[in-house]
Order: sequence, then structure tokens, then C-alpha cells
Amino acid sequence: MHTSHTPHKTRQFWPWAALWLFASLLLGGAAHASRIKEVAEVEGVRSNQLTGFGLVVGLDGTGDQTTQMPYTSQGITNYLKQLGITLPAAAVAQLQLKNVAAVLVTAQLPAFARPGQTIDVNVSSMGNSKSLKGGMLISTPLKGADGEVYALAQGNLIVAGAGAAAGGSKVQINHLSSGRIPSGAQVERTVPTPLLEGNSINLGLEASDFQTARRVAQAINKRFGEGSARALDGRTVKVNAPLDSDARVSFIAEMEELSLESSIPSAKVVINSRTGSIVLNGAVTLGACAIAHGNLSVSITTTPVISQPNPLSTGGQTVVAEKSNIQIRQEPGMLIQLPASTQLSDVVRALNALGATPQDLLAILQAIKAAGALNAELEVI
Repeated sequence: MHTSHTPHKTRQFWPWAALWLFASLLLGGAAHASRIKEVAEVEGVRSNQLTGFGLVVGLDGTGDQTTQMPYTSQGITNYLKQLGITLPAAAVAQLQLKNVAAVLVTAQLPAFARPGQTIDVNVSSMGNSKSLKGGMLISTPLKGADGEVYALAQGNLIVAGAGAAAGGSKVQINHLSSGRIPSGAQVERTVPTPLLEGNSINLGLEASDFQTARRVAQAINKRFGEGSARALDGRTVKVNAPLDSDARVSFIAEMEELSLESSIPSAKVVINSRTGSIVLNGAVTLGACAIAHGNLSVSITTTPVISQPNPLSTGGQTVVAEKSNIQIRQEPGMLIQLPASTQLSDVVRALNALGATPQDLLAILQAIKAAGALNAELEVI
């Protein structure tokens, strides 16, 4: 009993110890002033998603099975046509491209990227290829949402995995159906940005908060003069900027380094129902409440029962049946009173006193919120 009891306590202690440590770091970081560049971004300065269909060649027999993946043979046929090689229909139907795999290529085109610059690309198998290790991506156009080609990708894949199979046994480390090509695409087209248009720029806050928007406008007005910035809403701040490109870049660089007065964030509890993770920020408070927590377990055991005919009977058969035994056990739940807590450390200590697992706390926190004793926004991800 002692051996099984000790690990049970350990499993309960460490999640809340980690939570308490995270909360202490969160509270400790609240004293440091943040900069504008950490809470807002200039509107229009953004990256763009690129994607394209490509082929990976040079695989060691681990490519797609073309009988089940017709777009692989169609893709290689179209590529050969571009090179001036036309295959008859009968030859296309008999293609066995075990060294070729159809893939989707994705990349992010950063802001202000110019033709000739290189970007990283990700390559993912879209067929039944066993592995992309050792393959090379042939020239693949990458298109944006408007259908225009903005980059061309090509190069050898880096696959951070390994695997082997023989005699029905298989061993695999990491993922073999996706890889990456550093600097694998070359930019061919520039995406225009509205950074130099008009006599003002807009700052978009990372999170909608009127207090933060007011503080950003106040910091800019204090440094560059009254009327330089004004908050349009809880997420947008309009800032007057110089018209000259060099002066505007210098203005934005200096503006992004301005410090903001630290503010208390809105109280929030984030719950991950899939992993049982619970994160509380420093503004969470707890009202006085009483909680009864108990466990209900249902145990079902099955025992095989063999029924044999009598020794002198004729035509009888031995029959194997199953006998099920169902037990329901409910542990007594104690009514625990939680005092009102105004600090995060007190909230963690009060919840830890329940002795509940993180999975049980998911339901307990929702019940406390429904009862009006949890002064925080509850977000389930």
C-alpha cells in the first residue's frame, strides 16, 4: 500500500508545482516594462503564405505506388512534357515510379522580400510514400492566394528521421514523410506593402485591450509630441509618420523601442481539455466557496466459464462462456471550504488542498466559475 500511495502523491504534486513556478515567473515578469514592438505591429508589414505541388525524386524505392496515386504519374508526365519528352498513353499507364513521391511544398514569404533572396521551404508527402529521406525536390513554383508565382523551390531534403523494416518488423524514429530545405526557394516577385503610403501608419495590437491601446498612444505622444498618436479602438492606434522613406523607417524604429508602463492583464484561466493542462495568470482571484469532491469508479471483470456435457451423454459439445462481474465503488467526498484568495499563490494553494488530479480540476474550475466564485475568464482550448 505504501509503494502505490507514494507515486500517487507525486503525480499530484508536480503538475501544481510546475504551475506555481510558472505563476511566479509570470508575476516576476509583470514588473518589467514592455516595449511597443512586443505588443503591437505595423499594419501591412506581414508575411504571406505560399504553396505548390511538386515531385521528390531520387528515393530508394520508398516513393508512391502509382497504381494508387495517379497524380504522381500525371505530375511526372507533365514535367517531362515541359522538357520536350512526350510519353504515349500506354507507357504512362505502365509507369512504376517507386523512386518518385508527390509532395506539397509550403513556405512563408517575409515582408519586404526582394527577387533573388532565398527562403526556407517545408515539404510534405501527399501520397503513400514510405520515406522522403535522400530525395531531391525538383523545380516547383510556389503560388500565393492570388494564384501568382512568387518563388521557385528546389533542392535536397533534410529529413530528421530514420527507419528500417524487414520480415514484418518495422522500426522508425521521428517522421519520415516530411522534410525541410533551408534556403530552398528563390523569391521571384515582390509583394507591395502600404508602409510608405499616406501620412500615417496604424499599429495593430496583438490582443484587443483598451488599456494597452491608451498606453501605447500616451507613450508615443510623450516622446514625439501631443497629437502624434491616438487610439482608434481597443486594437488599433493611428500614428502620424514622416513622408520621407528614410525618416519614416527611423521614426518606426525609435517608436518600437518605447517602453510602456506595466499593466495588470485581464484575469484568465486557460484549460487544455486534451492534455489536462491548466494555466492561470497573476490576475486570477478566488471567492469564498465550498467544494465536495469524490471519485466514482466502475469495475467490470470477465471470467471465462467452461460448460462440458455429461460423461455418458451423446451429441453434447463443450461450450466456453463468459461471466461478467460489475462493481461500483464511490469514495466519500469531503466538503472543503476554500477561503477568498486575492493572490495567485493563495489560489494555487487553495486548489492544491483539494488533492484532485489535473483532469478532475478541469471540471472543478468550471463548476467554481459557474458558481460565481472564480473571478476570471475561463478559456478551453
